[in-house]
Amino acid sequence: MKHIVNDNQITASQEDKMPKKTHPVSELEAKMKPEVLAKAKKMAEQESLNIKLGMLREKYGVKQSEIANFSQTAVSKLENRKNIRISTLIDYLDSLGMGLEINAYLKNSTKKELLLRV
Repeated sequence: MKHIVNDNQITASQEDKMPKKTHPVSELEAKMKPEVLAKAKKMAEQESLNIKLGMLREKYGVKQSEIANFSQTAVSKLENRKNIRISTLIDYLDSLGMGLEINAYLKNSTKKELLLRV
């Protein structure tokens, strides 16, 4: 059997060798148990925070050893921590000359409520 793809004929054996279509994330998420999906999303968000802290510091050309009020070891641990206290995050950002803003929002709305700005 031959198929037409972009005006080219492809045999069934050639088609078998072609990369298979991947499933969109939404299809994979729909197959997961809600509690497993929630845990995976939470872990992904936490890893994203870890990556962003280090990238933020590097963006401004600051070495771990140059962060005021933190040892290099403490900064390394902080940037790889799974959970972080807001007060510690405020101190870390303050050492970079930055502040922190936390907003709350309804998931089905664009309206935000400012909870904290330091």
